[in-house]
Formats: sequence, C-alpha cells, structure tokens
Amino acid sequence: MDSAHHHTSVPTRRTSRRTLLRGGTGLALAAGLTGASLLTGGTAAARSRKSAGVDYPEAEWIPASSSNYTVADRPTEYPIEFVVIHVTQEYYDDALAIFQNPDKAVSPHYLARSADGHVAQVVREKNVAWHAGNWNYNTRSIGIEHEGWVDEPDTWFTDALYEASAALTADICRRHGIPVDRRNIIGHNEVPGADHTDPGPYWDWARYMELVKAQ
Repeated sequence: MDSAHHHTSVPTRRTSRRTLLRGGTGLALAAGLTGASLLTGGTAAARSRKSAGVDYPEAEWIPASSSNYTVADRPTEYPIEFVVIHVTQEYYDDALAIFQNPDKAVSPHYLARSADGHVAQVVREKNVAWHAGNWNYNTRSIGIEHEGWVDEPDTWFTDALYEASAALTADICRRHGIPVDRRNIIGHNEVPGADHTDPGPYWDWARYMELVKAQ
C-alpha cells in the first residue's frame, strides 16, 4: 500500500490465532485472551516504566517472561546483523500477554501498536529473543512485532505504525552498525526455513525503507 489509514472503530475480535515460533518449534497461541490487560492504560506504574531497562529511549519497558528468551551478552557473544519485521496476527494487549506467559516460549525485542505507533520493549537487545523460527537468525537479529493482521493493511498498517517502526529500526541500525538495506532489514518470511508469511504482501517495503533512511 502507498499509504495506510487508521480506522477508529475496533474490528470484531478475530478468532484465528497465529502460530509463533521459537527455534523450529511452532506453538499455537491460546484463544480467548481478552483485549483488557493490566499491561496498558496510562497508569502511574505504566508511565514509570517508560525509560526503565530500555535500549530505545522512546520505548516503554514491558518485560517478557524470562522463560521466553535466552539470556546472552550481545554483541560480544553474537553479532547483531539483522532487523526482522513481524506482524502479530494479534491485538497489542493480547500479544503482550503472550510474551509474558511462560508457557508460550516466544518473544520479540519490540512491539509497535497500530493506533499511535507506541513502542514496547519486551526483551533487552543484548538477549536473544525467540521470534525468527531459526536459532542462527535469532542470535543475530533484533525482532520487531507490529500489531495487526497481514490481510487488513488499511486497518492496521497506519502512518503512525510505519513512522514509529522506521524510527526504531533506524536507531537499532545506527547503534549496531547494521546496513540500512533489504539484505539486513528483512521480513519474517525471508528468514531461511521460515514457514510464516508476515509481514505479508501488503507491507509497503519501499515506503518503510525510505522512512528508515530518512531518519
């Protein structure tokens, strides 16, 4: 899409659930998670997490369960060479709940919200998040999830989402010396061995890369 438009109405809750991967193992997401979550809402506690533990200054720290990623010392232990772009197939709150559930064995480093581009960091960049479905790529990448569904770009791929994600990716690339090109900024579907299609055919890569380069 050349542009994305935010719809203020909230669509009916989807019943389909994406399968998220850690390494090569697929785990079905639990159905029935509600959009009402303790993780959001402008509370003093949430605001106090704004700068706690984050690598990206604009992110809010909402940590994943320690069962859902591997503690590491990157880039000393593993080089960081890629940014991997994902789409959740989940609502923002539900995705956060999944990352905090120790039974799910899945996590990205960041999650961007569709409506306003708000960014949550759930795993420190020095640690290995379980997002790419390929251990080698997990160790060498930063994973960014984006709220939405791949087949509803006009609803979910908003201007705010593209702009906030591009600013995040540009910052990651600067800090880790990652080239700003499509060899190093890739979709989940481009990870070797991946059986996922996200971010899907409607993710506007030309626009996204232009935004990243403009930062």
